[in-house]
Amino acid sequence: MRQIAGSIQGFMKYKNLLYELVIRDIKVRYRRSVLGVLWTILNPILMMIVMTIVFSTLFRFEIEHFPIYFFCGNIIFSFMVTATSDALQSILGGASLIKKVYIPKYIFPVSKVLSSGVNLFFSYIAMLLVMIATGVEFHLTMLLTPIVVFYVMLFSIGLGLILAAMMVFFRDIAHLYGVFTMAWMYLTPIFYPVSLLAEKSHWFLTLNPMYHYISYMRDITLYQTIPSLAENLTCLGISLFFLIIGLIFFYKRQDKFILYI
Repeated sequence: MRQIAGSIQGFMKYKNLLYELVIRDIKVRYRRSVLGVLWTILNPILMMIVMTIVFSTLFRFEIEHFPIYFFCGNIIFSFMVTATSDALQSILGGASLIKKVYIPKYIFPVSKVLSSGVNLFFSYIAMLLVMIATGVEFHLTMLLTPIVVFYVMLFSIGLGLILAAMMVFFRDIAHLYGVFTMAWMYLTPIFYPVSLLAEKSHWFLTLNPMYHYISYMRDITLYQTIPSLAENLTCLGISLFFLIIGLIFFYKRQDKFILYI
């Protein structure tokens, strides 16, 4: 637990540096882009249109308000993948700075996760626009959205710390993680009904962290339902578990980073 206490103290001490790294990541992400931030709104809308045509027409899944059903899953899952994939490369990407001055190394993967929050924000705006266009009602329960975003961010930071540490010693993890996230996406009910997996593999769904976060998002957006205390504790428990494991895993290996970057 000393690692966790130390990381909290370091976080407060270096919060200004963290802020600067997040701003830098955002500027680099949209540098020389004609559409810039606008692309983060257009991209999920275009993806939604493709998925709606394919899965609503060809496979005829009878899901009410399918575009928003898809959006709720896609923006949460895409944020996690983008955040953790960027965090995976963060230590190697910050090698020149790490070699020059002392900086808490966990700052780098954390900054990548936080900067990915910009994409999530604009993707959420895109979903609101689609809700207006398709006539889906807005519910007061949507005010709980920051809670599920908080859960996913904690989870992504924890997983990102693990991946960042592994990447320093095992560079092939970047390629393997791409394959893993693709399989993870297809095994998560993002664009197909939950019942498709729940009937035969309910146990698997309960072990999938993203299923819980996506279900939370759909409850407050589509179904006007306030998630129960048990659902909140499940989401928070998963997030804290990965965060704690990520911090411990990262701290035990960070002193050797300088030998491999």
